[in-house]
Amino acid sequence: MEEYKEIEKSIIKKYRKKIWGRFVRAVTDYQMIEENDRIAVCISGGKDSFLLAKCMQELKRHGKINFDLEFIVMDPGYNKNNRALIIENAKKMNIPITIFESNIFESVSSLTEGNPCYLCARMRRGFLYSKAKELNCNKIALGHHFDDVIETVLLSMFYSGEIKTMMPKLHSTNFEEMELIRPLYYVKEQDIIAFKNTNNLKFLNCACRFTEHTEKEDPNMSKRLEMKNLIKEMRKKSDYVDINIFKSIENVNLDAIIAYRKDGKKHSFLDEYKK
Repeated sequence: MEEYKEIEKSIIKKYRKKIWGRFVRAVTDYQMIEENDRIAVCISGGKDSFLLAKCMQELKRHGKINFDLEFIVMDPGYNKNNRALIIENAKKMNIPITIFESNIFESVSSLTEGNPCYLCARMRRGFLYSKAKELNCNKIALGHHFDDVIETVLLSMFYSGEIKTMMPKLHSTNFEEMELIRPLYYVKEQDIIAFKNTNNLKFLNCACRFTEHTEKEDPNMSKRLEMKNLIKEMRKKSDYVDINIFKSIENVNLDAIIAYRKDGKKHSFLDEYKK
């Protein structure tokens, strides 16, 4: 059996519950895919986006909804080895990718202040939306997973002083009639790592020049890594702590909230408080 078929089989069989089932449930729960959608699956070269691409292929092959896929890879300034690895993995996994260039790494690495990762993410998103629109797509799919979601919850609380999360889907504010979806929303990172190891696959980590440099100087600099390690320690004490963090965002009790914002307007419990 060809290698890509073994990879597909592992998603449907070995990881049917932990990856395939959770992927399908997220797509269904949040109504991510509709009839005649044309979806640009964005591949960064990492384990998450490549798994997403295979899951989307399988859903198109076995699902009941008719939709089309484009697999796009933005090269923000990868070195030759990293770009070659992406191309090699795409061939190995039977994913027909379209590669296009940008100069994001060069732009971000020259920053002397501000958050380069935040700027990089925003710039990447803009380039991906533009390419998707060029390919007549109405949605882009990103490989964010369950752990990204709960890490975002804690990051927002600890470092932004607000409660919010990474949404399963969003309307673009700059590209009319374009939508972003995150089909791996329920899939845990540990299961993605297990899938990678089972199939002996090697993917890129973050290939950003800035990240490589700063992590050598201070491996604890990343706030997201800090949250990841915190959750790892909390999981040792409770098998349900990560699920409870996730559920807290969909079980918000407004009767016990001092204030909240909606459409840019702040509301206080005093607005409806009766003496």
